[in-house]
Amino acid sequence: MANTKRQLFIKRRMRVRNKLRKVNAGRPRLSVHRSNKNISVQLIDDVNGVTLASASSLEKDLGVVGQNNVEAAAKVGAAIAERAKKAGVSEAYFDRGGFLFHGKVKALAEAAREGGLKI
Repeated sequence: MANTKRQLFIKRRMRVRNKLRKVNAGRPRLSVHRSNKNISVQLIDDVNGVTLASASSLEKDLGVVGQNNVEAAAKVGAAIAERAKKAGVSEAYFDRGGFLFHGKVKALAEAAREGGLKI
C-alpha cells in the first residue's frame, strides 16, 4: 500500500535526525518547523534536553505576525542568530526536519549564517 504524505514526511524527518545524531559532537541542534501560517525555530541541546533559544514568526517584536513568506523567515533566522549569541552558542547543526531545503527554510538558514551562527 502506498505511503501517505504524512508518513513520507515522518520518514524524511527521522532520516535527517538520525544522520544528525551520528555526527553530533556535542553541538546544539537548530530545529525548524514550518506550518502553513508560521515558521519557528529552536536551538536545542540534546545532551541535556533543553531549549537554549527560540524564535517564531508569531512574536510581535519581529513585526511579521500573520506573514509566512521568505522575508519573514529571514527575520526569524536573524533573530535566532542574535539569541544564540546571547546564549553563548556559535555553531550548531541545522535540522530541517522533513522539510526540503529551499524557499523559507533556506532563507532562514542563510539569515542565521549571516547573523554569525555557524551551521
